[in-house]
Amino acid sequence: MSNIVAIVGRPNVGKSTLFNRLIQRRDAIVDSISGVTRDRHYGKSDWNGKEFSVIDTGGYAIGSDDIFEEEIRKQVQLAIEESDIIVFVVDVEEGITPMDTEVANILRKVKKPVFMAVNKVDNSMRVNDALEFYNLGLGEYFTISSINGSGTGELLDALTEKLEDEVNIENELPRFAVVGRPNAGKSSFINALIGEERNIVTDIAGTTRDSIDTKYNRFGFEFNLIDTAGIRKKSKVKEDLEFYSVMRAVRAIEHCDVAILVVDATRGFEGQDENIFWLAEKNKKGVIILVNKWDLIEKETNTMRDFEAKIRREVAPFTDVPILFISTLTKQRIYKAIETAVEVFKNRMKRIPTSKLNETMLEIVKQNGPPAIKGKFVKIKYCMQLPTPTPQFVFFCNLPQYVKEPYKRYVENKLRENFDLHGVPIVIYFRQK
Repeated sequence: MSNIVAIVGRPNVGKSTLFNRLIQRRDAIVDSISGVTRDRHYGKSDWNGKEFSVIDTGGYAIGSDDIFEEEIRKQVQLAIEESDIIVFVVDVEEGITPMDTEVANILRKVKKPVFMAVNKVDNSMRVNDALEFYNLGLGEYFTISSINGSGTGELLDALTEKLEDEVNIENELPRFAVVGRPNAGKSSFINALIGEERNIVTDIAGTTRDSIDTKYNRFGFEFNLIDTAGIRKKSKVKEDLEFYSVMRAVRAIEHCDVAILVVDATRGFEGQDENIFWLAEKNKKGVIILVNKWDLIEKETNTMRDFEAKIRREVAPFTDVPILFISTLTKQRIYKAIETAVEVFKNRMKRIPTSKLNETMLEIVKQNGPPAIKGKFVKIKYCMQLPTPTPQFVFFCNLPQYVKEPYKRYVENKLRENFDLHGVPIVIYFRQK
């Protein structure tokens, strides 16, 4: 499971600068998803081999004239509640302010790791100025400069020590998160699955408020089904309840095995649906797309085919995704949707024997190897699946730097074609033999 780190503090202390530094530290393995929460508010980072998500919050303000003051305060409190670790940013230039004291009073009651980062310490004189922050009663602090990066390494070293290691419990029930825009029919989909036989489900009280875990045990399937509040574009996230629902949905996607993306057929596959899809893909989750309210669409001969083709164009190059057309009202194909989600889960857990992988893939690359560049020929000698929770493969060759993206796509397509990885993002590495 991914860990969530929340950056909190009053306005203009450098939270967003620190956030940007954290998610851009290693460009090859981090990703900022624009539009899923608010711009620059959600990103992924990696340090010391541990991956975590970073949430940037609005500044905590008291007594200001800002009409959003109350909303910002609520969002900070919600972020604190939802996160696993909190980074409290203060400003050495201005020293302790009443707002800093107010935030510190809240954080002292939080039973989670709290790291205080004294920002803008960019010379030795300011190191001594930071001593006054002991008065906030939060213990040790880290002196950093978000703008040039000094001190952030020490902060991250300490932070990652508190992160939980990813645990893969084989006997744990699969977790399917039902996600999508508001009013797409997520809750209706779950209610249609559950039906009237309430004895077969268990609502896990206290787990969430807007995202509800439901144990599903029916027709030979057993898993946890997670209903989330809808995700909206940043311009629509105006109430604390909306911000809360976004954080719940982000957490649900990160902690699930398969994301079931419900799309409203009457509105089409819009940009926000695509953002949610890529959020699941970047987190290496299995994905299926359910086009709901299909009973409300006027159909012609090729309506379904054209609709599906449009979605695949939007989600390219990851097009190997199940797309089903359903109606929660008439229960059309909803059980097929669950069967498909289970198949995607099994594909995500698939382990391919090294001998079989080499027997198949080496013959393919022998017949159609990477194009020669500057007279250099790439020879692929060996391949294997890495021991990771999701399908990742490494191909050993003499000149990995000459293997370009189109050929990587070709290899990925051949892997999917031969080993049925339908609905699962896969990662391919080329390494020096």
